[in-house]
Amino acid sequence: MQFLLQSRVNSRIVEFRDGANDQHPGRLRMVSMIDILEQGISSVYTFFDTETSGASYGSYSILWQIQQAIDLKLPYVYLGYYIEDSEKMSYKSKYQPIEGLINDHWQVIAEP
Repeated sequence: MQFLLQSRVNSRIVEFRDGANDQHPGRLRMVSMIDILEQGISSVYTFFDTETSGASYGSYSILWQIQQAIDLKLPYVYLGYYIEDSEKMSYKSKYQPIEGLINDHWQVIAEP
């Protein structure tokens, strides 16, 4: 993951664990790579434990990033590229309002 951190951006790797205490670090459930930018948080990459069915780690990660942006008084969370016809990216439309850079202008994208 070192290649992700070799930039001039304030990049962070955030680990999410359960069952952590002073004697045990807990089981690693998810890792999110984020960039802290002047205007918001950019979600670079997230991977998570797939053994726990129904855990919704990806949703948790996005909600955590939204809360971090609020705590840091940043107005935006960038979830990355959104392609409406891509089933793999369709989850992004659940987080409203969503804007897209269309013809060099940020515009609100209506929920599908």
